[in-house]
Amino acid sequence: MKKIYFFICLLVSITAISQDGAPAAPYYNGFNWTITGQNLKNALSTKIIDTHTNFLSYTPGVWEASKITDLDPTDATNTNVLLLYGFSNNICPTSTSDDNDHRRRNKDSNGGNNTCEWNREHVYAKSLGTPALDDAAPSDAGEDAHHLRASDVQRNGARGNRKFAAGSGNSGNVGADWYPGDEWKGDVARMMMYMYLRYPSQCLPINVGTGATVANDPNMLNLFLQWNAEDPVSQYEDNRNTYHDSNGTYAQGNRNPFIDNPYLATVIWGGTPAQNRWPSVFLSTNEFVALERSSVYPNPSNTNSVNLYSEVNIEEIQIINLNGQLIQIIKNSETDKKSITVNNLPQGFYLLKLRSGNAISTKKVIIN
Repeated sequence: MKKIYFFICLLVSITAISQDGAPAAPYYNGFNWTITGQNLKNALSTKIIDTHTNFLSYTPGVWEASKITDLDPTDATNTNVLLLYGFSNNICPTSTSDDNDHRRRNKDSNGGNNTCEWNREHVYAKSLGTPALDDAAPSDAGEDAHHLRASDVQRNGARGNRKFAAGSGNSGNVGADWYPGDEWKGDVARMMMYMYLRYPSQCLPINVGTGATVANDPNMLNLFLQWNAEDPVSQYEDNRNTYHDSNGTYAQGNRNPFIDNPYLATVIWGGTPAQNRWPSVFLSTNEFVALERSSVYPNPSNTNSVNLYSEVNIEEIQIINLNGQLIQIIKNSETDKKSITVNNLPQGFYLLKLRSGNAISTKKVIIN
């Protein structure tokens, strides 16, 4: 068993994996999938900014785009659009005066009336941007169709500029905040991730949602990573994404990478592994999970040391301080790389970043 001696304060890290190929979509031809973490985030950001070549006007551009992209994929007549936050399948009008829970409406019933009409919901609320989003300039985030969704007028107003928060069931208020609904939370998460990459300083996730941030990016919320994992991509999202990467009159030219593969969020920010839609590109989820099952014991420890055991070889441990600075890299050159003892740890809280091949996992350690 190899003995490793080192001192650390706090390791700030991510759970991520590397890729060994490229997806089939022509949009990503030539993209470098060997990068991970913030490097991947920055590269995808450049990609979606550079390919956003058709800037839509708020009126009529976004209206016309929504009538195409937001169509209900189960409606063979292409008559109805799906309404974000909605949960009733009835079609307006109904026998009741309050119809704001509907999730479908005629695509031509767009406008601003409270009864039987839908409008454009800024999923990244305009007032929460830094600066606030503007509907007047086509190059601004306020006209980006990737986060503008058809929504019931009343339900859109009920959400207003409330921040997103954890919840369950149908959409609605959570105190002063807003839960988008079980059906829509993944959509919301992937839109907010896109907006962060497309408008890196204007549309920060921490300004539009609530809760704790991830260890390697103080601007990203665990909430969105959780929603991204819990609510897989729908055909509706795929249809929207495909249109905007087409020659359509109201197509922007760019895609939302997190719809193409939600697992990209896992590669960048870690968290619970999301749906992997490119198994030929990403390291096998089973291999990743094997490293995730690595055990740390005793934990908490009263002896200033911990033991690591893994089903796969642990080849490297990185040490990073609270400011994100790399303090030390420890290479494991022993034949037996599955069992390691880490000694001489002062009292405190630690995160150990373990690498096995291309897989990376993070473990929390407490020394009493």
